[in-house]
Amino acid sequence: MSTSAIRRQSRNSLRAELPLILWLVVVWGALWGDWSPGNLVFGLLLALLVTRTLVLPPVRLSGRFSVVHFVLFVVTFIWQVARASIHVFRVALTQGPRVHNAVLGVALRQNNDLLMTAVGHTMALIPGSLVVEVDRGNGILYFHVLDIATAEQAEAFKRSVLDAEAAWIRIMGSREDLALLPVKGDPDRTEATGAVESPTEDMDEAERGPGQERS
Repeated sequence: MSTSAIRRQSRNSLRAELPLILWLVVVWGALWGDWSPGNLVFGLLLALLVTRTLVLPPVRLSGRFSVVHFVLFVVTFIWQVARASIHVFRVALTQGPRVHNAVLGVALRQNNDLLMTAVGHTMALIPGSLVVEVDRGNGILYFHVLDIATAEQAEAFKRSVLDAEAAWIRIMGSREDLALLPVKGDPDRTEATGAVESPTEDMDEAERGPGQERS
């Protein structure tokens, strides 16, 4: 089978790939810190070039995209970035090198490649957290998180990750993904989530150098 035939068989339609293209444009603008029309248009051209010309495994999308939920997500995301920036600044001034960090594992509701990537990038763009490992098979993201000293703080961070996942599911998740979300008003938010490692254990892990084994 020729390369062109393989490309045609493995390629999604332009309509199906539209959410992915828009997301790549957003990532391009965030990476450069430049949201000018010219830079975004250039990012759009690069996104089209990557998704339409390179022979890559296709990213299977749900075929739905909620503009309303995307707008709500953008507004919420900007507020979270501003709030987290102030928090990181305050921690740097008041605690400095004495701040307690942790490596936390958060089990998502699903293990869809696109949704996991969107959640990981969202949390990484919010100051104070960084993705350090991905367990794709089990749908677990591991984060290095600033200023985590108690189990309550660890749970609060886990809820923020699951809230980001829920936002992306509402934006572009499949009907099966939407069914995984808790019913509005349900007080039990932990049934669909995995465990978070002990903050004390994670702080020891975060402080060990690369390549050192757990004793």
